[in-house]
Amino acid sequence: MEEHIRESRLDSVSSSSHPGRVISVLLNSRPRQLESVLSRVGSTSHRTSEVLLDESICFIRYVRDAVEKREPLDQFLIPMIENSLKLHGSKHRKQVLVLLNWLFQDELLFQPISSNLIEVLMRKEDNYIALGWCTLIRDLVDHELATNQLSDAGNTTGKQEKRNTLLKILFQSISHLSSIMCKGSILKDGFELPTRLAVAASDCALALTEALTQKAPISEKERSINSRSPQGSGEMEMELLLWDHLDELTFLVQKLQAWSRKSRPLHATGLEQVLKWLQDIRGHYGSRKDEAGRKILKAGVSLLSSCWKHYGMLLRLEDQRFSQQYMEMLNQYISAIQFYSKDNIDEHPGKKNGGVETKKFFLNCISLLWGRLDNKQLEIAMSESGQQISDLLLSQLLCSDEDVIEQAVAILRAIMFKTNFSSPGNCILDYRQMEATLPSLLSLLDERDSTARAVVLLTAEYCSVNPDGCLQEIFKRLDCGNYCQRRNAIDVIAELIHIASDSKNILSPSVRQDIAKHLLQRLGDDEVLIRARASNLVAQIDPSLVLPTLVHLVYSPDERVQSSARDSVVAVLKSHNQNSDVIVMLLDCLSNISQSPGLTKTPGETGKAVPFDAMTLQSGSKLDLDQVFKLVPKWAESVQDWTIMIESLIDKMFADPSNAIIVRFLSNISEHLAEAKDVVLHQVLLHVKEQTEMDENWFLRTADGTSTSGVSIKLKDTLFNRLCPLLIIRLLPLRIFNDLNSSVMYGQLISQDTLCEITSEKKGFIINNHDCIAALLVNRAFHLFEFEDVRKLAVELCGRLHPQVLLPIIGSQLDDAIHTRDILKLKACLFAVCTSLVVRGKETAMHPVMVKIGQILETVLLWPSLDSDEVSKAQHGCIDCLALMICAQLQAPEPSNASTSNKISTIREERSRSGDTTSRSSVLNYVIQRLTCDWNGIPSSKSDESECLSEAPIPLMFRICMANVLISACQKISSSTKHLFASRALPVLIPSVEAIPDLEVRAACLQVLFSAVYHLKSAVLPHSCDLFKLSLKALRKGSEKEKIAGAKLMASLMASEDAIIESISAGLLEAKSVLLGISLKDSSSELRQLCEKLLVCITSPLDMSFNPLSSK
Repeated sequence: MEEHIRESRLDSVSSSSHPGRVISVLLNSRPRQLESVLSRVGSTSHRTSEVLLDESICFIRYVRDAVEKREPLDQFLIPMIENSLKLHGSKHRKQVLVLLNWLFQDELLFQPISSNLIEVLMRKEDNYIALGWCTLIRDLVDHELATNQLSDAGNTTGKQEKRNTLLKILFQSISHLSSIMCKGSILKDGFELPTRLAVAASDCALALTEALTQKAPISEKERSINSRSPQGSGEMEMELLLWDHLDELTFLVQKLQAWSRKSRPLHATGLEQVLKWLQDIRGHYGSRKDEAGRKILKAGVSLLSSCWKHYGMLLRLEDQRFSQQYMEMLNQYISAIQFYSKDNIDEHPGKKNGGVETKKFFLNCISLLWGRLDNKQLEIAMSESGQQISDLLLSQLLCSDEDVIEQAVAILRAIMFKTNFSSPGNCILDYRQMEATLPSLLSLLDERDSTARAVVLLTAEYCSVNPDGCLQEIFKRLDCGNYCQRRNAIDVIAELIHIASDSKNILSPSVRQDIAKHLLQRLGDDEVLIRARASNLVAQIDPSLVLPTLVHLVYSPDERVQSSARDSVVAVLKSHNQNSDVIVMLLDCLSNISQSPGLTKTPGETGKAVPFDAMTLQSGSKLDLDQVFKLVPKWAESVQDWTIMIESLIDKMFADPSNAIIVRFLSNISEHLAEAKDVVLHQVLLHVKEQTEMDENWFLRTADGTSTSGVSIKLKDTLFNRLCPLLIIRLLPLRIFNDLNSSVMYGQLISQDTLCEITSEKKGFIINNHDCIAALLVNRAFHLFEFEDVRKLAVELCGRLHPQVLLPIIGSQLDDAIHTRDILKLKACLFAVCTSLVVRGKETAMHPVMVKIGQILETVLLWPSLDSDEVSKAQHGCIDCLALMICAQLQAPEPSNASTSNKISTIREERSRSGDTTSRSSVLNYVIQRLTCDWNGIPSSKSDESECLSEAPIPLMFRICMANVLISACQKISSSTKHLFASRALPVLIPSVEAIPDLEVRAACLQVLFSAVYHLKSAVLPHSCDLFKLSLKALRKGSEKEKIAGAKLMASLMASEDAIIESISAGLLEAKSVLLGISLKDSSSELRQLCEKLLVCITSPLDMSFNPLSSK
């Protein structure tokens, strides 16, 4: 009757209740009450709440109906998932686990509910559901599976099977969890950080993998019962499942390592070792497929399961159990390492690397554990086990395995410097612990081995936080006689410098000074490796601490020190290749050295070290600054941006314009200056615009109220200030003057309007601005009030300007100079034209304005003058200018197959060109014509006398000037055009000499021919016989001047190459007779002596070496 009433009431409740309301009632109940109710479902007891019992019965009916209809169980599971997330971390979160465990006891519901749990995660693209799911499954695995609450007590086999079945079902989610972790990373400040969902997914995955490695807990009674039935197959199945998902484990560890890099560096180091270990066991245990391979695989599966049991727990990101168990776990790991180390010592005395793989595992467990301790946990761990673990780790440094050493050093580092925090600077370091550890660390730096290499970094970090307590010990080792100790000490300093440069920990100036001092001493070390190491490290130190001493050491008498110092200077400059202050510092050092006496080294032991104060000054010697300057190009190659560097260098030069060191330095980087020419020239113009223009009032202001010495100093300073921009421009290569479109170089000077103004009849054209470099140069070259040194340099630089700009300006200035007889301006113009002809050659010589300039030169040469007066000096300039015009024109030769008669005809044609006395195509022919004609016509000869009578005679001095032009051309002609010059000049000059009636001109022509033979060498070979005959004729019938010139011509021929001597050998007997006659009876002692010397050469050619006469 009671059962009937109960069934009726349940039917009524079922019809009026909704599944959502039912599950809400169950989840909001108290866990103990819910457990009690669920345990009595189906019984007749009335001690439980009738309402809750009814709801529970309704709930299970709803679930069974849904399973029978094969409907999704989302309406039941999702509220449970959401409730699990809502109550996560509270004491009332167990309702879901109680309810699930009750449902799992129903054999008909176990499989569907388990499968639907997985399907909810796969189907729902909802982060909130996914987060709750991960939380629920992690709690289920940790609390229910770990305590084996899935089945009625007593049925142990059923418990184990049901547990394994549920794990296999839940483990299907591992790939989806990996996908959640992959998507759940965000980048911040270059580090990868996890989202809340990614953290939950990773912990869920770790809980599932860890569960695969654990055996279900059973009582002693159950163990005795189960001992008669095999259970190994189920455990092996779980272990194989873990092995089959080795890829997922590897990915999981990779993500955890990425997430830990910023906030848990030691933990990340441990994860790196776990990752390496996973990759190793895959390669070692999973590569073979035969029977032996299966046995090896079984061992690998067992090893993975055994180790992952610990790793899975240590890798959790959120685990409330850890805070309760970490000390117990730490002590277990310490004991394990001690055990395996002691075991090895007992079995193999003298060795300390036994059980290496096992020790590596437990050391890595310590890394993972210590790396996740918070401040409070760290204090507890240090107070209880700090000294014990420090001693243990120091003992592991003696192991021969590098991985063990590396792990031990990483943990020691975290213990000493608390680097397992994201911001260790906020932690208070325990210096007492450091000082207690230091002696043991230093003792490990006596050898060159893996231990020493690992300890180097640890020691350097200690020195960085406590230099007073460590650095002096390192310096002692650096200066000792033991090679290994010195190598290790310099490695410590290298790491210390690296740490100081990368962190906020800035070493004090005194510490940096001490480091610099001891490194500089090592530049003289006996060992090459130490010298090279010291040289490289010096470059990483503040240049102000090392550069002045390095520059001095470049001049050390010890070659080893010199070489190391040179390398260090280059390294310092390259390390600061964008810092102009370092170059300025170098220039100051060189300036100080150049103003001081020479350097030498005080007596002492060489090769051991360079005493910091060993360089002393010694008077009486000068230093070769090129020792440093030749290092500059190596630095210059490393400079990426010259803009800032150039600005600073030019500022430095204008600030100290009399400093020749800066000019020499800039000359070594001239090509690089050319690459940044616009920057250079712009800076020059900026500084020039700040300078005061010189005029008469300026001189009056300078002298007003100032002493003589004061005026002298002011003038000297002004001179260097005005020279400074020109010196900078002079350092630049010629090609920067070629760009006519460069506004900074030519401005508006290249425009047609400006050129027309320059070439107009307006006399004395001058540029009165500094808008471009060309205007600056012209202004300083032709300004009335200017220093002579400035004017000369400006004129020289004007010669580099493009002919299209320069020559119209020079033509205008020359016009003005000849009208005003301004010799100073005339000489300046001539110098500019000569420079242009030298540097640009035919480009200048063939310019149309050169015709006008040639006419002006002719005018100047016709001026009356006295020896050594200003006009005479100007005429010498005209002679050189015409000679250079000849040389330049020959660079663009005309066809050379014309006959001698054709060349003479060319001279006659040029004479007929009215006013074109220096045709662009034939300056050489013009000069020869003016030299060989008696009149202002064609060469003198009997057949042409009628043509010459109607012309005005050419002044003798002008003709002599033409001879000097040819002599100068012989001296200046390039080797490549000597044959061309000889073929054009000699065939015309040789026959003309006899026809010239004026003995002075004939003597001048012979002097020209002598210079030609002396300078043109083998180029005169085709004409050597004619020249020899001409010299004999001059000796027989000529005037005294002709005879002396003829004798010089003969001497030059006899001193020439063998081919020329052979060509004139037939006439030597006749020459001997003529020379003998002159030497016996001529009245000129100079001529007699010259002939006597020639006779000796002819008589004993093999016994005496002939010294050719000078052409001057």
